[in-house]
Amino acid sequence: MEVEELISNSKVLRNWPSFIIGLGLIWILKNVFYKWSRGPQRYTLENREEEEEDLEDLEDELQPALEEKPHVPFVPGQNLNPNGAERFYELMGGRRSIRSFKSHPKPDLSIIEDCIRAAGTAPSGAHTEPWTYCVIEKPEVKQSIREIVEQEELINYSQRMHKQWVTDLRPLQTNHIKEYLTDAPYLILIFKQIYGFSEDGRRKRHYYNEISTSISAGILLGALQAAGLSSLVTTPLNCGPALRSLLNRPINEKLLILLPVGYPKDGCTVPDLRRKSLSEILVTF
Repeated sequence: MEVEELISNSKVLRNWPSFIIGLGLIWILKNVFYKWSRGPQRYTLENREEEEEDLEDLEDELQPALEEKPHVPFVPGQNLNPNGAERFYELMGGRRSIRSFKSHPKPDLSIIEDCIRAAGTAPSGAHTEPWTYCVIEKPEVKQSIREIVEQEELINYSQRMHKQWVTDLRPLQTNHIKEYLTDAPYLILIFKQIYGFSEDGRRKRHYYNEISTSISAGILLGALQAAGLSSLVTTPLNCGPALRSLLNRPINEKLLILLPVGYPKDGCTVPDLRRKSLSEILVTF
């Protein structure tokens, strides 16, 4: 009897639905205020978020991704000898990132394809070859890419990027305007494949997919330089999902690098930079 009287006299217990609803509204308002006050996320070079891989279904029926068959004898390939290393250094020593491209003349597409073939020779984790190269030459697609990138870069420079980052970029004279995205005759968008698919449709792991794709991109830069083409390595912050959607790429692909490619415009200038000497980058034991 005393318990019933206690319940009937307790305003909290008699009005518990309203009490629960009130707590829920407070929680919602608190989260909305937190997101509003936080504003756009500020990025530095150290706090880049990595995508989480949902690959739980790969533990069933474990099978190697590659066919199990005997190894074959190694046949050495061609080289630049004599003095191949020195010649290659001299070639790559002339490579510079440029931001002023000629729209014409336009390099033959077969040259771009050969360079990407060279990139495809890169090593990869468990030979998964986790890269996709999208070559863009249609003006309307390049224009759409430029609009996406400039919209995000305006926010990046003004709000997201740390002030020190923006300050460090000042000598390079960069900003959110990216004329090279429509001036360059080709854009190469390099996607890393977070996972792949086997012939029977099962998902398969792509080990070290970002490192492998980065190595492949490095070989591409060397191939472009050997072909007499110039380029600019860009990593447009916050643009990946929109560009992937624009190009109708699958969900397992994430944009890693956007690379304008072509010939430098007449009168093109570059920052007056010095590369580190061998003694500054080499340690021998």
